[in-house]
Formats: sequence, C-alpha cells, structure tokens
Amino acid sequence: MNLGRTKDTPAAPPRPGPALAALAAAQFTVMLATSIVNVALPQIRAGVGLSDGGTTWVVNAYGLAFGALLLAGGRAADLLGRRRVLIAGLALFAGASLAAGLAATPTLMITARAVQGLGAAVIAPAALALAMDLFPPGPARGRALGVWGAVSGAGGAVGVLLGGVLTQAWGWPWVFHIAAVGALLVLAAVAVSVPRGTGRGTGRFDLPGTVTVTLALTCLVWALTSARALGWTNAGVLGSLLAAAVLFVAFAVVERRRPDALIPPRLFATGQVAAGNVLMALLGSVWIALFFFLPLYQQQVLGMSPLTTGAGQLPLAVANMLGAVAAPRISRRIGATATVVAALLTEAAGMLWLSRMTAEGTYLVDILGPSVLVGLGLSVAFVQLTALAVDGVARQDAGLAGGLVNTTRQVGGAIGLAALATLAGSVTAHASGHQPPLEALTAGYRTAFAVSAAILAASALLALPLTLTRQARSARCALVPCRTPAAAPPPPQGGTPQPASGPAPTPAPTPGPASAPAL
Repeated sequence: MNLGRTKDTPAAPPRPGPALAALAAAQFTVMLATSIVNVALPQIRAGVGLSDGGTTWVVNAYGLAFGALLLAGGRAADLLGRRRVLIAGLALFAGASLAAGLAATPTLMITARAVQGLGAAVIAPAALALAMDLFPPGPARGRALGVWGAVSGAGGAVGVLLGGVLTQAWGWPWVFHIAAVGALLVLAAVAVSVPRGTGRGTGRFDLPGTVTVTLALTCLVWALTSARALGWTNAGVLGSLLAAAVLFVAFAVVERRRPDALIPPRLFATGQVAAGNVLMALLGSVWIALFFFLPLYQQQVLGMSPLTTGAGQLPLAVANMLGAVAAPRISRRIGATATVVAALLTEAAGMLWLSRMTAEGTYLVDILGPSVLVGLGLSVAFVQLTALAVDGVARQDAGLAGGLVNTTRQVGGAIGLAALATLAGSVTAHASGHQPPLEALTAGYRTAFAVSAAILAASALLALPLTLTRQARSARCALVPCRTPAAAPPPPQGGTPQPASGPAPTPAPTPGPASAPAL
C-alpha cells in the first residue's frame, strides 16, 4: 500500500512557533532602531559633520517618519497583503540602514534615517496583524502577546547596550550596519516561516484620508520634536501645531464622507480599542522619555562609558522580558483591569524611585532597583494594553488596529518627551544659577522622572473607568480562557462567533456578559 501523501491528502497546518519568532524579531528590529543610535550620537556627529540641531534630527527623522506613517502602513498591509508588505518594509529598512552607515554628509544621514522610519512604519503594524492572524483569541494569543511585549520592551534597552558595544568596538557605522544585517535575516525568516496569503484583505485605499492624517501627524510630531531646541513660542512650532489642528479637523470631515474610511467607525464599536489607545498613549509618553533621560544621567552625571551605560540597561531588559511572559498568568489570577492598574502603579513606583537620584549617586543605589520595577511594570502594561487595542477587531482591520496602537504610542512618546525635556531643561537652567553643573543636571532629570511617576499614577486611576466596561471584557478572553454558561445552547452548526457585546451567548472564548468572570 502506498503510504505517501497523495494529491488529495491535505498538508499539515504550518506550525505557528517559527512564524511568531520571525514576526517578533521584526518588531524587535523596529524597537532596536529607536534607541541604538542614542549612545553613538557624539561619534555620529563628529563622523558626519552634524551641527547641534542636525544631531537631534538623527533621532527625530526616524521618529517623525515612523509616527506619521504608521496608519498608512497598517492600512496598506490590510489591503495589499500583510506578508508581502512586511517583506517590502524589511527590505526598505535594510537598505536605508546600510545607507545610513555609509553616509558621509548630514543630508544623506538624515534622509536615510527618515526612510528607515518609513520602513519601520510598514513593519510594525503588518507584523502585529500577522501574529494576531496566527493566534485566535484564547490562551495561545495571550502567550503570543507576552512574547510581543517582551521583545518590544527589551528592544529599547538592548539597543542602548548594543549601541555602546558597537560604537566602542568598531565605530558608529556598525550601529546601522548591524540593523541592516538583522533586517535581512528577519526578512529571510519571514519568507520561510510565515504562510503565504496570510492576512489578505479587501476594500479601497482611502487616499484623501491617508494624505490628510499623515500631514497632520507630520506637523504635530515635527512641532513636538523641534520645540525642545526652538522653544514653544517659536513661530514655526506654533504654525506647525496650528496646521496639525486644522488638518485633524479636515481629516474628521473627510472620513465622515468616505465609504472606505482609513479609520472606519466600526473599529471603535466595542469601546475597547479607544480605551487601549488612550492608555497606550499615556504609557508611551513616559516610555520614550525613560530611554532618553536614563542614559544621559548615566553618562553625564555618573560618568559611565557608552559600553557600561548599555550594560546597565540589561536588568531593565531582563525584567521587561520576565514581566511580559508572566502577564497572561497574572491576568488569569487577578483579572485584566487589576493587572493593568498594578502594572502602571509598579512602573510609577520605579519612576518615583528614580526621581530620588543624586549627583553623587551610584548605579547600584540609584538605578538598578528602580530599573527592575520599571521593566516589570512597563512590560505587563504593554501586553495588556496591546490586547485591549487589537482584540475584537474585524480581521480586515487588524493591520489598521496595529498601526493605530503603534501611532498612539509614538505620538504619545513624542508629546511626553517634548514636554518632559522642556521641563527638565527649565529646571536645570534655573538651578544652574545657584548649584554646580552636575547637580543642576540631576535636578532636571529628577523632575522629569517625578512627573513621569505622576502620569503613570493618573493613568492607573484612568484605567479603572476605561477598562471596567462590558465591551472591554473580551480583552481578558484574548489572554485567558473565559467560562461558558452551563445552560448556554450550542451555536448553530457552521455559525461564527459574535462579538462579546451581543445579546446572545456565544462560544468560548468570547462569551456573553453573563458568563464573563468579573474583572
């Protein structure tokens, strides 16, 4: 008897583990690029001949393109095919990284960083949507989001370490060359492990809405990133903020008249998407600032080298990974809302601890302990809020939902960093009149961390009314199995599960409100 597989024998379903590893590596690459250049900025400035303003745009150009184009990248992934768009984004990212490493002029460096941000804006939403395709709501998705949270949070910390190692060992160009090599390796892994045809969608591309919101986000992010150097009263900054406000109003008007709107109203039908994005913006407002101020304190006040500064981020990265992996289990034990609140308060405690740093401090006393608290709280909150923002969304909008939650995190981060940097600079300038330079610098950093702690504490209070809703119950079911009522009749044969807000009981893991465990 022929035991070989015949033409009619179905192929075994692909294992999602390798695909998740490849997709998580894509997300790690994006997060790494946000911080890997920070330690190398002085060497990049000297090597390329950048001015003070030009040096800041090595960071800002990436963040501007990334934040402004995430929505467009997410929608393109939904309409053109997520796997195809992801591979294209990785190729673009690799090419731009190589160009940045070879840059010999400021113009080429800043342009390459902007194109690198464009590639990242395509990669992040496409990879997240593909991961959600692979893991339907349930415990498996919870574990997948734990992995996602681990690599997202660790990327920033590892970027500081890797940037220090590469800069000290081989020079600043390798900060970009290693990103190019990594992106090409991830591209090959995605091509091999992610199934073809995953994540295809239908519909038309909303060009007017996309152009309007991209211009609005560009004006907003440019104003926020430029305000640190130019001041909030600068005519260009004020004009850009006004233009952003006008364009956002125009975007709202355009979207009301579009049958295929870029951000369709159905995306917010359950209420949990809006809640997840609001809280993610607040989390992002202190996230990016953390990796801006902490390395500065380590190098400028404690006198640590780039290599030791990067190594000092390792405890934070390890705590981040442990917290992300543990997040689904914590949610099962105490509930999704309690998990979010506890995570935000834990991170707030770490920030408050950092606000007690001194100019005569040490790494062991002033950084190690709070870094662990911040890493644990940050990772657990990120996993829970990502689930809140993407679960329950229609499959054809998954890429857009991923782009939206990344956009709110990026824009929140830009707003937070601009405000906190301005505040820290003002405190330092005021303290410089009667304190030594290092003590004045430390006073500014202390203020930034204290305000960050207050923002996180306020976010924890806000999380209670935002997540304790009937619609947000489905976010927990994405992380842990939900019970089904004993008397609930089975669904019709061949039927599809309905949203948790529907009046009738539905199959697990999205039961009706009567069966959902209390949050």
